[in-house]
Amino acid sequence: MENKEVFNTLNEIRSLMEKSSKVLSLSGASAILVGAYACISAVVAYYMLGGTGGWSQDLLSFPRLQVNTPYRMQLMLIFAAVLVVLCLTTVFFFSRRKAQRSGQRFVFDRTAQRMLLNFFLPLAVGGILCLSLIWKQHYGLTSSVMLIFYGIALINASSYTYSNTRYLGYAELLLGLADSFVEGHALLFWTMGFGVFHIVYGIFFHLKYDRPTPTR
Repeated sequence: MENKEVFNTLNEIRSLMEKSSKVLSLSGASAILVGAYACISAVVAYYMLGGTGGWSQDLLSFPRLQVNTPYRMQLMLIFAAVLVVLCLTTVFFFSRRKAQRSGQRFVFDRTAQRMLLNFFLPLAVGGILCLSLIWKQHYGLTSSVMLIFYGIALINASSYTYSNTRYLGYAELLLGLADSFVEGHALLFWTMGFGVFHIVYGIFFHLKYDRPTPTR
């Protein structure tokens, strides 16, 4: 009985230390929604970029996109900016709601600031590199650059939140590298990375962390 009390006390201390040193208000529902946004956006982007084939075709024969006008890329940049704002708003909303439900304070303390810095720094570098590629009309590598730097951002931020976030980062990184070797299927890789991977990880995250623990 005494050993059990000591074990429970140690678990409580460990939990308190994790809450003070990591951001634990992230939500699996937000990851699922972000993935859904990405999938829907990929369909919209497909037709905005001049895609004429059907989405019911086999994935191995996914039609190649022809980006031949600056006007289309301007629309894509505006569309991408709206998507980023929508995703950030969704993550913020669900993180705040989870913190309130679990009785935690939703504040931007030093831990949260470090997480955001480690996340957004590689993301910003990758974004600037993508803009440079688009400016010089080198469209082929933009999706792989997005995936690679997003993966690096997740790996960096995982030190300040749930550690298994790094596995999503590894998956995005490897997918981006694979994308860089394949020509003409950028949108397919982008959809897999930002859409399907997010949905799968969000479901895993929700089942592991978001469901209430049953009381005995």
